[in-house]
Amino acid sequence: MIAHSTSESSEAYIALGANLGNREQTLLEALTLLNEHPHISVLRCSALYETEPVGYVDQPAFLNMAATVSTSLTPELLLAELLSVENQLGRIRDIRWGPRTVDLDLLWMHGETRDTELLQLPHPRMGERAFVLVPLSDIVPQDEASGLHTFVHASLSVLDGKDGIQRWKTCNWPTESGRSGS
Repeated sequence: MIAHSTSESSEAYIALGANLGNREQTLLEALTLLNEHPHISVLRCSALYETEPVGYVDQPAFLNMAATVSTSLTPELLLAELLSVENQLGRIRDIRWGPRTVDLDLLWMHGETRDTELLQLPHPRMGERAFVLVPLSDIVPQDEASGLHTFVHASLSVLDGKDGIQRWKTCNWPTESGRSGS
């Protein structure tokens, strides 16, 4: 089956993280590259948060953030674009949960569900990760209709480990090179 873009736009939520190189610059470049795609517009971005690594802990701290995009792409095509941006920014996959120039995860797309070898929606571990939920809580509107707002805040209320997440700075995007996401 070939996945195509549609004429209808959906909001999707993406987690971004980096712990190698100029972490902030890399995250902002990822947003710019996504926004340059003709079927993706970055609408909102969270603050940047510095977080301790999870899983493989012998590595530098991460900067994490979340972004909301509007897209006419299917979830599968959006995931392919996220992977393309990771590759353009030098992502090498050699250690599971290891150091990386950038990591882009598709978390949620208007409440859609997928369970394939390549894509699981909603992201299966987002409710367990404060480094995902805290930035998401910055950008998911209270009146978001698909249930994400309720999920994020319910998950945060019972999650341990939020103390390892420190607000680092406000997201300065769009940059001069990025067009407005509105």
